[in-house]
Amino acid sequence: MEAFLVSTGIVALAEMGDKTQLLSLVLAAKFRRPVPIILGILVATLFNHAGAGAIGAWLTAVLGTDVLRWVLGLGFLAMAVWIMIPDKLDDDDANVDTSHYGIFTTTVIAFFLAEMGDKTQIATIALAAQYASLVWVVAGTTLGMMIANVPAVLLGDKMAHKLPLKVVHGVAAVIFAALGVLALLGVG
Repeated sequence: MEAFLVSTGIVALAEMGDKTQLLSLVLAAKFRRPVPIILGILVATLFNHAGAGAIGAWLTAVLGTDVLRWVLGLGFLAMAVWIMIPDKLDDDDANVDTSHYGIFTTTVIAFFLAEMGDKTQIATIALAAQYASLVWVVAGTTLGMMIANVPAVLLGDKMAHKLPLKVVHGVAAVIFAALGVLALLGVG
C-alpha cells in the first residue's frame, strides 16, 4: 500500500505544471470533449507507466542491492532538482494531426509520446525499482497522472493559473529528496 500511496502522491505533485498537464489543457481547448480526452490520457499513461515500471523491476533484478541503492538515491535526488525546472509544451507535442484519428486516438498518441523521457516516466522507473510491487506502483503513478490531468481537462485555464506551482513543485522536490536520502541510507 505504501508503494501505491507514495507513487500517487509523487506523480500528482510532479505533474503540476508539467508538459503533459499543459497538453491536457491544449487538447481540452481544441476538442472540447472531455470524456475521450480523459480516456485517452488513462490508456496512454497505463501503457507508458507499465513499460517504465517493467524497466524499474528489471533494474532491481539486474543490479545488486548496493548499486541499486546508490542509483535510486542519486536518481531521486536528481528528480528533486529536475522538478524545480519549469516545463513547457513543445510545438511538436501540441501540433497533433487529427484528420485521420479521432479525439481518443489522437490523445493516446500525443500523451504517450509527450510522456516519453518525462519526469513522471523516470519517476515510475525509480519507484518500481524502489518498491517490490510493480502493479501498485503503476496503479499509483497512473492515478497521480489522472489526479493532475483530469481537472486540467475539465476546468482548463481557470484552474491552472490559481495553483501555486512553485509551492507544489517545492513539496514534490522535498519528497524526492527525502526518498533519495532514505535510499542512500538503505532505509525503506
